[in-house]
Amino acid sequence: MQINPDKPVDPARELQWDDIRHFLTLARQGSLSGAARQLGVEHSTVARRVEALERTLDVRLFDRLPRGWQLTAEGETLLQHAQALDQEAQSFARAALGVATLKGTVRLSAPPALSSFFLMPRLAPLREAWPDIDLEIVSETREANLARGEADLALRLSRPSAPGLAARAVGEIAHGLFATPAYASMPSAHWPLLGYDDALRETPQQQWLDGFAGNRRFVLRSNDVVTLHQAARAGLGVAVLPHFLARPDPALVQLDQACPVSRPVWLVMHPDVRRSPRVRAVVDTLIELFAAGQDQL
Repeated sequence: MQINPDKPVDPARELQWDDIRHFLTLARQGSLSGAARQLGVEHSTVARRVEALERTLDVRLFDRLPRGWQLTAEGETLLQHAQALDQEAQSFARAALGVATLKGTVRLSAPPALSSFFLMPRLAPLREAWPDIDLEIVSETREANLARGEADLALRLSRPSAPGLAARAVGEIAHGLFATPAYASMPSAHWPLLGYDDALRETPQQQWLDGFAGNRRFVLRSNDVVTLHQAARAGLGVAVLPHFLARPDPALVQLDQACPVSRPVWLVMHPDVRRSPRVRAVVDTLIELFAAGQDQL
């Protein structure tokens, strides 16, 4: 077959997946800054990639408005196709894990306090089980989207509701009331309390603490359990804290008031990644780690 040099180039042949990925992220985030944070690039890179896609397609995908980039009607139509391409790309990446070896990177999403104060002190002795695997731990309070490949594995404190994910309970996090020793001799009615803010008011430990509080005053609220831990050890008041965080701290004592809150830890993955030898090795290690450390949870 001869190529006609005068024939216009089919734009579809020039499409770059990175351009489509930047378009998709900008559509989801609604702003250059949000898309840039999600992609880990400069906002100018997002704009350049999207504009390159518009030139390739000869279609205006976004209206540039003062408060953000808004999809045009054409952009809305193409967004559905971009989402389908993204799902195929993620499926391809997960399938690639199935033919992988024990070499490579495994990305684990986990709550910050759990990863810092429970996982890290216990991980080193087990690391020898997979010397050629690099573990990337993303400490975050949000739930990583495993179907979109934001992580290979996730540790969560609630069972996943998204369809198509495999989940296994690997441990139970117990909680107690902790404070500096001075509060142990103080009548409980006089305890100043430390608790979560409105963003985390629905967590089981805060629900129990609200019921326990009665007329007691909350002198500090936060959306971060490590902040509450530091406030308790500084003597600001009494906090409900996980055992793994508070019991090893010599500055704190566990008060006599029983706290019945126990939260399961779920190890979550997309079923496609179970075939990966390196993911399986990390999964087995995490199961072993939690089983050995359950008394400290």
